[in-house]
Amino acid sequence: MERIIIDKAVMHGQPIVKGTRVPVSIVLGSLAGGMDFEEICEEYGVTREDILACLDYAAKMIESEQVYMI
Repeated sequence: MERIIIDKAVMHGQPIVKGTRVPVSIVLGSLAGGMDFEEICEEYGVTREDILACLDYAAKMIESEQVYMI
């Protein structure tokens, strides 16, 4: 099951956790800000698996980036 979806009709097409309106960026920002998985689950109504899917999504996005030396 895809946990991260993009739907232009929801949150202006930002990647979100399926079945919610929680953007991947909010989950990642919360982790970066020091929240733990339990706090994020409680705050946003997502699961541990949703958080892991957000991390996986971010890793894949970074992996697919092309870097050009200037």
